[in-house]
Parts: sequence; C-alpha cells; structure tokens
Amino acid sequence: MIDVNGIRLHIAEEGEGPLVVLLHGFPESWHSWQHQFGPLAAAGFRVVAPDQRGYGRSDHPDDVNAYSILHLVGDVVGLIHALGEEKAYVVGHDWGAPVAWHTALLRPDVVLGVAGLSVPPPFRGTEPPLAAMDRMFGGRFYWNYFNRPGVADAEFAKDPRTTLRKFFHMASGDAPAAGERQPLVEPGRGWLETMPDPEILPEWFTEADLDVLTDGFSRGFTGALNWYRNIDRNWELTAAWHQAVVSVPALYVYGDRDLVPAFPGTPELIAKLPDLMPSLRREPIRLDGCGHWTQQERPAEVNAALVDFLTELRG
Repeated sequence: MIDVNGIRLHIAEEGEGPLVVLLHGFPESWHSWQHQFGPLAAAGFRVVAPDQRGYGRSDHPDDVNAYSILHLVGDVVGLIHALGEEKAYVVGHDWGAPVAWHTALLRPDVVLGVAGLSVPPPFRGTEPPLAAMDRMFGGRFYWNYFNRPGVADAEFAKDPRTTLRKFFHMASGDAPAAGERQPLVEPGRGWLETMPDPEILPEWFTEADLDVLTDGFSRGFTGALNWYRNIDRNWELTAAWHQAVVSVPALYVYGDRDLVPAFPGTPELIAKLPDLMPSLRREPIRLDGCGHWTQQERPAEVNAALVDFLTELRG
C-alpha cells in the first residue's frame, strides 16, 4: 500500500531496474498484467501495477469529481515519486491508456516512454465526448448509460461474477461478431441483458482469474464507473492541451477484433497516427484475431512488443 495524493493505492511489484508502471482499465485490476510481470522483470525492469483509484484494495473516494483525468495523472506522477523515482515508463490498457497518454502529454518530464493498448493517443475533439455520443446514438452509447448515477452501478453489482464473466466474453476476440458493432444499450434495458452468458470461458481467462476480479469488485462498481462520469469534465479540463501531441517516445498496440478501435472516427485516427504523432517509434501494431483484452489475449506478442520498445529506449 502506497500513500499518494491523499489516498492509498494498492500495488503489485516485481523486478529491479528502471521503473515501468502498468495501468489497468475497466473492469479490471492490477491482475490484468499478470502475464507481463515476469518477462518485463526478466528484461531488467522494475514493474509496478496499481489498483487505480476506485478499484480493488485502493481507496474509493466518494466524490465523483475525484476521478478526473487530472486526479488520475496525479496518481501516476505521485506513485512514481513515492516509489523513489524521478521518471518512469508508463503503459496503459483500456482506461489505463488515456491515463498513460495524458501523463505523457501533461508531464513529459516524468515519462521516459509511453505505450497504449487498445485506446489510441488522445486528440481532443471539438465538442464534449458524452454530448457527441448522445447526439450520434440517441443516448444509447454505453458511455451515456454508465453516466447515469446509480443505474449501471446497481445492474452490475447484482451479481458481480456474472457481470465480469459477460464483460470479458463479450469484448474478447473469441466472441461472435467481436468488434463489428457499436456497444449500445437499448432504452429501458440494462447492458448485461444483451450479453450472452458463456458456458465456457475463453482459454486465456480462467475461473481463478474471475475469482480475483470478482473479489476486487466486492465494494461495488461505483468508483470505476465514476471515471466515465468525468469524460465531459476531462474534455473541459484539458482545453489548454487542445491540438497538443504526445512528444515522448510512444507505442500503440491494438486488436483487430477490439470494439474500441471501431468507435466512430477511431479507424481513421489510427490510420493517420504515424503522420499525426512523430514520437511513435513504429507503425501501430495490430494483432489479428485479438479482442479488447490485449495483454491477456495475446501476452506473447504484447510482451515482445513492450520488451523491444522499452529496451530500445533504455539503450
């Protein structure tokens, strides 16, 4: 447990050497990086993965406003310093990717290199994202559903194990039609109602993994969902960085069956990334057949990409 910015964060740690901070997404925990600890430590890095605020054994502030992108970046910078380091490599997946990208964008003096899995680098749009999705999909986009206080919280908390099992199957490359349609919630229905409950988990996601995740959400989903309730506020708070580009060395990895790279406008952004962001060390890495859970579905490929990227930067 580490004291950071007035809260306590639970971390997992392995290895010695330059610090690599691994940031998980929704609905996950530090455990989603289980396959990366050993290879990165063996390559000579000190690897730390926190439960981010609102998750697992870390603190869950009650105030919705305590989950802005500035708080989340502050946690990463504070964690790096609390671990006795001045700089670190930062890697994020899903929601952890925007935190990693924004840490590099806002504090390039602290970030030696940044890698994002699933979610590409941030390019701030011209209107608030929740408002844009509400207009585009008539309030049915899952961000808008998550933004309604108490609604998704109650739905997901009824049976956390079933919730997580459905989530991980639905967004995986193993699911039928993965990445082929937008994640919409129909009026008057919950999101889980539209998801199949798989009889058999994907090969890469075991009952033991599900045990760890379920325990991590024993305090409910509200802290994690509060991240979504700050999406438009984050857009407002980052106005000073409009059109700014991540300048530190960067890597982007995604699956071709991931629902996130299929979001409106995202395929076009990914195609333009090498021109838009000169700091990318190589073309975006696309993993064929991989769904949303990048580092869990394709650990060997992700580990190879990360080790190559980080060791190249370390020199």
